[in-house]
Amino acid sequence: MDYFKKILGFAKPYKRYAYLNIFFNILYALFGTLSFVALVPVLKVIFGDKKEVYTKPVYEGLGSLKDYTQDYLNYELSTLITTYGSFKVLMLMVGIIISLFLLKNISNYMAMYYITFLRNGVLKDIRNAMYNKVVALPLSFYSEKRKGDTISKISADVEEVRNSLLSVLEMIVREPLTILFSLIAMFVFSMKLTLFVFVFIPISGFLISKIGKSLKKKSVKVQQEQGIFLSILEETMSGLRIIKAFNAEDAFQKKFEASNERYYRFSNSVLNRQNLASPMSELMGIIVIGILLVYGGYLVFIDDSMEASFFIGYITLAYNILTPAKGISKASYSLKRGNGAAERILELLNTENPIKDAPDAIVKNSFEKEIRINNISFKYENDYVLKNFSATIPKGKTIALVGQSGSGKSTIANLITRFYDIDEGSIEIDNINIKQITKHSLHSLMGVVSQDSILFNDTVANNIKLGKPDATDDEILEAAKIANAYEFIKDLPNGFDTNVGDAGGKLSGGQKQRLSIARAVLKNPPIMILDEATSALDTESEKLVQKALENMMLNRTSVVIAHRLSTIQNADQIIVMQKGEIVEQGTHNELLNLKGTYRKLVEMQSFE
Repeated sequence: MDYFKKILGFAKPYKRYAYLNIFFNILYALFGTLSFVALVPVLKVIFGDKKEVYTKPVYEGLGSLKDYTQDYLNYELSTLITTYGSFKVLMLMVGIIISLFLLKNISNYMAMYYITFLRNGVLKDIRNAMYNKVVALPLSFYSEKRKGDTISKISADVEEVRNSLLSVLEMIVREPLTILFSLIAMFVFSMKLTLFVFVFIPISGFLISKIGKSLKKKSVKVQQEQGIFLSILEETMSGLRIIKAFNAEDAFQKKFEASNERYYRFSNSVLNRQNLASPMSELMGIIVIGILLVYGGYLVFIDDSMEASFFIGYITLAYNILTPAKGISKASYSLKRGNGAAERILELLNTENPIKDAPDAIVKNSFEKEIRINNISFKYENDYVLKNFSATIPKGKTIALVGQSGSGKSTIANLITRFYDIDEGSIEIDNINIKQITKHSLHSLMGVVSQDSILFNDTVANNIKLGKPDATDDEILEAAKIANAYEFIKDLPNGFDTNVGDAGGKLSGGQKQRLSIARAVLKNPPIMILDEATSALDTESEKLVQKALENMMLNRTSVVIAHRLSTIQNADQIIVMQKGEIVEQGTHNELLNLKGTYRKLVEMQSFE
C-alpha cells in the first residue's frame, strides 16, 4: 500500500475529478440500494402480502424500527390501493423502480466519466516523469542497467498500474458504499439476519488475504522477466545484421524462448492466484445466502415475525452485496499486483542522479579564454582509465588526442561535456569549474560529433536542426553545404523532408556522419568536440568531410579525438595517450622528430 499511496501523489492535480467521482458514486450506491428496496412494495401489491393498515403508525424508537417500517409501508399501500386500485399502484411502483435504475446508471456513467480524466491524467504525468528521469540520468546508469528493463517500466509497469491500482479508484468509494447502504437497509428489515452478513465479511477478507499474501512478490518476478525479454528483443533488433552474419539466430531464439517460458510460468502463477478471488468470495456469499434462506424461512413461516415480501427484498439486498464484495476481493489482488509495478516505477523515479547542477551553479553563455584540465583521474568501475591527465586548450586552438583503443581518448570528451563526473582533479572553463556551471548552459557551449552517427527516425531537416529548432531553411541549407551533405540530400526523394529511417538506416555511413557534422555546424557552438568523426567514412567521403571540418574549426576551440592521424596533422597540439596517461605531446612535426610512440602510430598508417 505504501507504493500505492506514493503513486496517488500524482493524482493531486486532478483531485476535482476525484471529488466529482466520489459524489456520483455516492448517488450510484444510494440509487442502487433504493432500487432493490423498492421491490418490496411491488411484491406486496402482486402477492397481496400486506396487512390492512389505515391508521398512520407512530415511531417509538430504534428498537421498533422494523415494525414501524412494515406498518408504515402497509399504511401507504393500503391508502393508495383504496384510492387508485392495485393495478395503478403497481404501475406507479414499477415506474419508480425504473426511474431509480435510470438514476443509478446515469450516476455510474458520470462517475466513470470523471474518473477517466483522473486515471489518464495520472498515467500521463507518470510517463512524463519517467521520461524526464530517463533523459536526466547519466550515461553510467545505462551502462549498468538493461535498456529493456527501463522500457518495461515505462510501458508494461505503467499499464499494470493502470489496470490494477488505478482501476481500484473506480471501486474504492462505490463498492464499499453499496455494501454500506445495503447493510443499513438490511438492518432496518431484520437485525437478526444482518448479523450473519457481518460474520461473513471478516471471514472472507481473512481467506482472501491468506491467498494473496505472496502475490506481490510473484508479480514483481513477472515484471522483471518482462524487462529481460524486452532487452533481448531490443538487442536483437539493434544487432540483427551481426546475428544473421554469424548464424546466431538459433542462439538468440533459445535465449528469448527461455525468458518467455519463465514469464509464462510466473504469469500463470500470478493469474491463477488472482482468479481465486472471485469464486472464493462468491462461494462465501452463496453459503451466507443459504443460511439466510433457512433462518429467514423460519422467521416467516414459523416465528411469523417477518413478512414474506420483506424477506424476499432482504435476500435481493443480500445478493446485491455479492457483486461489490467480489469487486473488493479482486481489488485486493489488484493492489498487490499493482504494488509490485508501482515499486519498480518508483525505483526508477527515485533513482538519485549523481550528476546534477550545484545549488549555486551559474549560467554561462559565452566562452572567453580557455579550457583547463587539471590533473584529473577517472574510473568507470574499479580500474582507472585516466591517471593524472592535464591539458590547456586556449580559445580558438585545436587539440588532438591520439592513441590506441582503450587509452582514454573518448573518456576525455565524456568528462569535458560532463556526461560523467571526474573522480579526482577538475575541469575549468574560463577559470570556472564545470561543476559550477549549469549542465544546460555547459552543453549549449559545445557541439559533439561522435564516432557513432546517431540519427533519429525523422526527416533530414529535423535531424540537422536538433540543436537549433528555430533554424530557418536557409540556415539548414548552409549547414548542409558546409558539411558537404547537400550533394546527396538534393538527390533524396523528398530532399530535406526525406525520412532517414530508424537510426538513419536509409543512409550510408558516410552520409549519416555528414548529417551529424551538419547538425553540429548549425548549432554553431564555440567549443567543438569531434570523437573520431571521420572513422566511419571511406576515403572519398573523408576527403569531402575533412575540408568541411577544417572550415568548421576555424576560429573555434576544438577537441579532436582521432584514429586516422591524417585528420589531425594541422592541430595546434597533439597529445599522445597510452593506458590513460600522456606519453607525448607537441605539434605533428615535433612528435615525428621525437621518433617515439606517435612516430610508430604514423608509420602504421599510410598518408596520401
